Amino acid sequence: MSLSINDSVSTLSGVGDKRVEALADLGIHTIMDLLTHYPFRYEDLTVKSIEDIEENEKVVLEGPAISEGVVTHFGRRKNRLTFRMNCEHVIVSVVFFNQPYLKNQIEAGKEIQVFGRWDSVRKQLNGIKLLSSNQEGQDREAIYPSNKYIKQGTILKLIRQAWDIYASYIPENIPKDWIEKYSILSLKDTIYYMHFPKNEEELEKAKYSVVFREFFIYQLRLGWMKKQAKLFQKGASIDYDVNQLKDFFASLPYELTSAQKRVVNEVCRDLKSPYQMFRLLQGDVGSGKTVVAASAMLAAKSAGKQSALMAPTEILASQHKKSLDEMFKDTPITIELLTGSTKKKERDAILLGLQTGSIDGVVGTHALIQEDVEFNSLALVITDEQHRFGVNQRKTLREKGLNPDVLFMTATPIPRTLSITAYGEMDVSVIDEMPKGRKPVSTYWIRPKHFDRMAAFVEKELAKGHQTYVISPLIEESEMMDLENATALYQTYQELLGSRYTVGLLHGKMHPTEKEEIMSRFEANEIQVLISTTVIEVGVNVPNATLMVIHDADRFGLAQLHQLRGRVGRGSQESYCILIANPKGEKGAERMKILTETTDGFVLSQKDLEMRGQGDLFGRKQSGIPEFKIADIVEDFPILETAREAAGSLLNQKTFFTSEEYTLLREEVGIEKGQVLILD
Repeated sequence: MSLSINDSVSTLSGVGDKRVEALADLGIHTIMDLLTHYPFRYEDLTVKSIEDIEENEKVVLEGPAISEGVVTHFGRRKNRLTFRMNCEHVIVSVVFFNQPYLKNQIEAGKEIQVFGRWDSVRKQLNGIKLLSSNQEGQDREAIYPSNKYIKQGTILKLIRQAWDIYASYIPENIPKDWIEKYSILSLKDTIYYMHFPKNEEELEKAKYSVVFREFFIYQLRLGWMKKQAKLFQKGASIDYDVNQLKDFFASLPYELTSAQKRVVNEVCRDLKSPYQMFRLLQGDVGSGKTVVAASAMLAAKSAGKQSALMAPTEILASQHKKSLDEMFKDTPITIELLTGSTKKKERDAILLGLQTGSIDGVVGTHALIQEDVEFNSLALVITDEQHRFGVNQRKTLREKGLNPDVLFMTATPIPRTLSITAYGEMDVSVIDEMPKGRKPVSTYWIRPKHFDRMAAFVEKELAKGHQTYVISPLIEESEMMDLENATALYQTYQELLGSRYTVGLLHGKMHPTEKEEIMSRFEANEIQVLISTTVIEVGVNVPNATLMVIHDADRFGLAQLHQLRGRVGRGSQESYCILIANPKGEKGAERMKILTETTDGFVLSQKDLEMRGQGDLFGRKQSGIPEFKIADIVEDFPILETAREAAGSLLNQKTFFTSEEYTLLREEVGIEKGQVLILD
C-alpha cells in the first residue's frame, strides 16, 4: 500500500474511533495535521546545579538514588512515592504524588534524572516525571495543545510513530533556491526540530522557519487574490468630471490637508481604473475622512452613477447625512437617508428614487441591504467602520451593483502589523495629518475619590457655555460587576447639576427615534450634560462639547477610549478628557498612563495590539484576521515584512505560474491547474 502524508491518523496503531474523535477535536485529521500539531511551549530539561535553582522553579536534577522508593497511601485513592537522591553531595528528598508505578524504576545506587518543581525550604523536589533514556541528549521537551480525551504523552507517542513511518513522504513545497535565499530549514527538518530539538539553536531555527512559511503562504494567497481581482473582476470605470470636483473643493470653507489631497487622488485614480476598487481608508478621529467619501460620491454622480454609504448605527448614518448635506449645498447631487426608522411613505419614495436613478446617493444603516432596495446604477459602495459589519452584510450591499468600486473607512487606526494581514488584499490609504487649527485634547486620569474636584471642573466648563459628555460602561446596575452605570450616573449628575443645567440620558436600548431626539437636543445645546453608554463612540459631531468624562475607564480598550475622546475637541476651544478609573492590575494603570501621554491613534492602536492581542481588537470573524499555528503578527512582524516582500517578488515572476518546481506551492496558494497569470 502506497503511503501519503494525507493519510488519515486512523492508519496509526493505537488510533481507534474514539481517538480519531479526540484528535479531530484538536483539528488533527491527517498525518500532516499531526506532524504540524506544534508544541505551544517547551520544558527546559538541562540538568541544573542546586546552587542555581530558584524557589518554585521547574528543574532537572541528576544523581544516584540513595534509597529505595517508598509508597504511602493517604486519603481516598491517593498515594505518595518518596525517595532520596544525592545531588552534588546534597541529599535531596523527592516526592511523586499518585505515580506509585515509578517505584520499580528507583534502585539505590542507580543514576537517575528527575524533572520537578523545587521547594527550597524543605530541600525537596516535587517530581513531575522521571526522564527516560530516549530523552538523553535532549535539553527541551515539547508540550502540546491537548484535551481531556487525549494526554500529552499519547500525542507525543503518535507524533513519534508518524515521524518514523512518514518522514520520507513529507513533500517540500518551497523550491530549494528560495529556502537558501531566506535561510529557512526544509519542511522535513522544520517539523523534526519543532518536535525533537536537541538544543535552543535547533529550536529557534525551526520556529523561524515555521513562522516564515506561514506568513509566506498567507501573503502569496493575498497577493494572488489581488492580482485575480485585477484580471477577472473588471469594475465599471467611473469617468468623472474633474471640473465638478475642483468646483466642489473650491466651495469648501477650508483647504484640504496634504494627506487628504493625496488620498483623494488615490481614490479618484481607482475610480477611473477599469478594475474594481478595494481600498481601505484609515484616518484618526477628526482627520477628515468624510470629505474624501463626499468627493468620491460626487465623482460617481458626475459620471451618471449612484453611490451608497453604509454606517453601523443610525446616529452615525444621520451624522454623515448632515455633514454631506452641508458639503453638497452648492452641488447638484441628491442624497437621501435610509434607516430602520425611516417612515414607510418616505421609504417608498426613496426606494423608487434609487430604482429610477433620480436619487444619486444614499446614506444608511443595514437597512440598505434589505431585499427590496434596488439601484439603477450603483457604482460606488462606501462602508464606514467596516469591521462592525459581518462579511456577508458588506457583500450583500456590493452585490446590489455590478462590481461597484468599494471604499472601506475606519476611524479605528489599524497598526501596519494588522493592516497587511487582515486587509492585505486591499489597497490602503492613510490620512496621517490633522486639519489645521485642531487642538489636541488634554487628557487626565483621576481616581474615583477625586470625583468632587472633577465635578467642580465640569461646572466650570458648563459656565463657559460649553457642553459635556459623561460615559458609563453599563446601562443598568449589574450584580456581577461593581461598575458605574448610566442610569445611576444620570441620577448623580441630575442631583449635582440639574437645577442649573439640563442633563440627558442616551443608551443603545432606547428606541431609535428617542435616541435621535436626545442627540438633536444635545446638538442644539438644549441638553448641556449627556450621560451615555458607548453608543456615541463613533461619528457624533458637536463642536460645542469640550469635556469628555469616562467612568470606569479601565474597562475599555485603548482604541475605544481614543474613539470616545475624539467626540470632543471638534471646535476651536480647548477641550479635555477625564478618565476616572481605579485599575486593579498593572496593565489597566498602563493603559490610563498611555492615554494621557499621546493623542496619536496609530500609536495607541499599536500599544492596544501589543497589550490585548490581535484577536481581541475587532473579533477575528469580523476582521478577517488569520489564525496561525505559531506565527504572531505582533512579535514576528519583521519576519512578516520579509515574507511579504518575498511573496510579492515571487508573484511577479512568470516562472511561478508556469514552472513545475512551483506546482505544490501553487496548489497551496489555491492557484488551479491551467490558471496562468498574464503579467503587466
